[in-house]
Amino acid sequence: MATKTADTSTLEAQPRTPGTKNDARRVRGDGKIPAVVYGAGKSAVPVAVDPRQVSRILHSETGHNSVFDLALDGEKTKAMIVDWQYEPFKGSLLHIDLKRIAMDQKLRVNVPIELIGEPAGVKQQGGLLEQIVREVEVECLPADIPNVIELSVAELVFGVVLRVADLPKNDRVRLLTDADQPVAHIISIKEEVAATPEAAAAEAAAAPAEPEVIKKGKQETEEEAEAPAEKKEKK
Repeated sequence: MATKTADTSTLEAQPRTPGTKNDARRVRGDGKIPAVVYGAGKSAVPVAVDPRQVSRILHSETGHNSVFDLALDGEKTKAMIVDWQYEPFKGSLLHIDLKRIAMDQKLRVNVPIELIGEPAGVKQQGGLLEQIVREVEVECLPADIPNVIELSVAELVFGVVLRVADLPKNDRVRLLTDADQPVAHIISIKEEVAATPEAAAAEAAAAPAEPEVIKKGKQETEEEAEAPAEKKEKK
């Protein structure tokens, strides 16, 4: 598994008084975004943070799995971003949830799968590589969270399915996703053509419309309540 180096970035937070959606607009008007800090057996604390610092963390190599220092009231604690909402039209951050973490306690996170190599089924048999699952849930210490989990597909041919059980093992990282879950296989070009574009259009027309979800959690507009719904904390 590909591993990451320790993240030494710091996110600065200022306490704020929770209130109505107008108060949330005021926070954003000051160039900040509302956030909530919880976890580690402590009460939830409403704070305001710099959206530019949050964006740098979310777009870093380690992304939302980044472990960073949260500076609040003159103290620093390790934290992670566990939920975030974007404004659906402008694409600006509206709200984030931060969770305090202990570096000596395991947690559960989702890690992306990266397919490595050119499959024999593509190079020699003329097929197409299809990735079915793009991330898996793992349990490990914060310092052991992988950037990605790499899976070689060089020997993948027609009739063979790579599954979660085929992902490389790491004594420090426990895979929680079902071991039988398919990850990648080779499909024929005819299958791909049959699926698009007419069939896909017909399927889309038949399917009930659902609201688009941006990143994690629901879309949240400035007209909605500031505080996100209570979420189940990760273990």
